Amino acid sequence: MLGKYIEEVRNNTPLVHNITNYVTVNDVANVLLACGGSPIMSDEPEDVEDITSICQGLNINIGTLNKRTIESMFIAGKRANKLGHMVLLDPVGAGASTLRTNTAVELMKKIKFNAIRGNISEIKTLAYGSGTTKGVDADVADAVTEENLENSIKFIKEFAKKSETIIAITGAIDLVSDGKRCFVIRNGRPEMGKITGTGCQLSGMMTAFLVANPNEQLEAAAAAVCTMGLAGEIGWSYMKEGDGNSTYRNRIIDAIYNMDKETLDKGAKYEIR
Repeated sequence: MLGKYIEEVRNNTPLVHNITNYVTVNDVANVLLACGGSPIMSDEPEDVEDITSICQGLNINIGTLNKRTIESMFIAGKRANKLGHMVLLDPVGAGASTLRTNTAVELMKKIKFNAIRGNISEIKTLAYGSGTTKGVDADVADAVTEENLENSIKFIKEFAKKSETIIAITGAIDLVSDGKRCFVIRNGRPEMGKITGTGCQLSGMMTAFLVANPNEQLEAAAAAVCTMGLAGEIGWSYMKEGDGNSTYRNRIIDAIYNMDKETLDKGAKYEIR
């Protein structure tokens, strides 16, 4: 059962350094607070080494790249590795541009990541060194479906084993693997795709789950994915006539804030393959 992993987040209040994108930075901070973590946002090269040193986890998100933030990602990542902190990569839009793709690939070469979370197109880009995405969204042709599920599980296991990290592919069906086992998760609502940044929020939250559960990282990563998906379901159940994606965003954050062990244990929909 996965509920104990969010309980550990709330018991430990992990401090997470986020170098994340400007579109979603506020929501990432609020979701971290909602799940029981504590966020710090810093992307200045002269600041990040000190900030990472006082945190327990580092969330690197390449959603709005520039030369200054790229430099900061490598500085913070190397420092976090030296200190043995949890480090997560969110390769937003990898495959959409040469800069994004090259930055993500180079980060993987020089930084040791405990987890990498992205959509299927982004993860395929990292696995193959090149690819295409629909902006920052997954190409429809890449989507994980019931029809291609077996092949998708095989792909993620092989890539997780090769990269020696936990890989999380999120979409209509979520997959989380360490190369040996794969969680197949079916929580969530299609309407979550109408909100900018649910993936970015999940990456911040997943970092907190990893920090709080260092000895069971695969399960912690899967629990974070289930928490976000279940929050989408719960938040949607409270939607009223006239509500839209702005209200839905807030309801998802509220659902995470009110999530407890029992709710997650009861609502998580997953199998292990």
